[in-house]
Formats: sequence, C-alpha cells, structure tokens
Amino acid sequence: MQKNIPSLLQFIRLIRLLFHVVSGLLQSMVYPYFPLHIQRSMMQRWSAGLLSILAVRLRCYGKPPTLEIPRALLAANHVSWLDVCVLMAACPTRFVAKAEISRWPVLGMLCRNVGTLFIERARRSDTLKINQQIEAVLDQGECVTVFPEGTTTDGRQLNHFHASLLQSVVTADALLYPVAIGYRNCAGGICLEAAYIEPSLILSLKKILKQPYINAELTFNQPISCGMKNRRELARLTEQAIAASLAISIVHKEVEKLHDLPNE
Repeated sequence: MQKNIPSLLQFIRLIRLLFHVVSGLLQSMVYPYFPLHIQRSMMQRWSAGLLSILAVRLRCYGKPPTLEIPRALLAANHVSWLDVCVLMAACPTRFVAKAEISRWPVLGMLCRNVGTLFIERARRSDTLKINQQIEAVLDQGECVTVFPEGTTTDGRQLNHFHASLLQSVVTADALLYPVAIGYRNCAGGICLEAAYIEPSLILSLKKILKQPYINAELTFNQPISCGMKNRRELARLTEQAIAASLAISIVHKEVEKLHDLPNE
C-alpha cells in the first residue's frame, strides 16, 4: 500500500506553493506587455516550477505543435486542475475555461491576466462568441486548448466529447491535436488522488500534497486536418485517439442537440 509523505514535508510543499502562486500573480500583472515568445517562456518556467514543488514528474510523448504551425488547437481529456500546468509546461497555450473560474480569488486574477478565454456554459449564445474568440487567438499564432468533456473524470474513463467548441478549428482551418493526459502514482497505477473530483480545490490539493510523487503522462497524438470534416466528426476522431492512448473506454455517447452551436 502506498504511504503518504510526512506532514512536515507536506507543510513545506504548501508554503513553497503559496510563494510560487504569489510570484505567478505578480508576473501575470506584467505578462500582457511582453512579446509572445517571452510570454511563452514565462508560462513554461512558472508551470514547470509548480510541478516541481508538487513532485509531479512530467513525461511527454509525441510531438506538440511548434511555432512554425500557425494555427493549432489542442483538445484534451480533463482529469485535474493540474492539467493546465502540465500542458503549459510542455506546450505554452491559452485555455478555454468556465466563467466562474474568473471570479475565484487570486487564481481567477491569474487566469485573466494570462489571457484565459471564459465561457458561460449556461448561455447557449456564448458558444458562438467563444468560438470567434478562439479563431482570433489562433489567427494571432497562439495555441488554444479546450477540454471537450466539459467536466473532469478520475482518469479511468473518457466522457463523450462535446463538439461545439471544435467549430473554431473548422472555421479557422487549423490543425487539431488530440492530447491524452494521464496520472500515475509511485506504484505505477492510475493516481486517483490527482483527479479533481473533490467538492473544493483545497481538498484536492491536500490529496496531491500527500503523494511522494506523481507521474504525469502527456501524449500528443498526430494532428487531425479538418479538411471536409465537421465538428462532430472531429470530436469523435479526437476522443477515439485519446481513449486509445490511455487504453480506456468512452463511457457514453449522447446525441448532440442542434442548439449546441447557434446558427451562423
């Protein structure tokens, strides 16, 4: 049975993490004024530092999009709040997140300052607006990440991918990268403690702080060219690629409603 690390070491990790978050908040205030290549470097270094503090060991497989690729959208499965840091450490990117995160204390400001795109999930009309924002960011040469499941899992299954936010990759004629995210504990099994299924971020953090270390595995699958495909076809191809990478099943496939994306 896996043992937790001593309480003193957990406390030291927590203190280091708090200082790191404050440092990130201060950096984020000047972040928008730097050119893109410096922003990418700042994002990558800060994220790598956070993973180091939490003893999260990042292993990458496949090839992430490079700066030479003008428009790239990443579509990933969603397990934890760690997903954001893991992706930023491997491939600096902007994210689409639920609007309530923007109202979180400290972390909300941090997300706003680094250009996170926020969507009001309760508003169907917001989908069109966010797709237009994604297209604009892609046209500027920045990478964007979406989590088409719309929620987190514990890593043992893959939920149905909603296609609505993939309309942007069709309109922008971008490359779509299916990205598989998995977490392993020191025994080699799926790290359920990494999953964000707790009612609060604090409880989730407590579980992560107790782990001796966590292996984060990030797999960049071959990009999908949109061609003549529609967003629903892209969603199915993406979830199949990620499920195959993680060797897990897709637990339900619901029929998408016509109102998932407003008519243009």
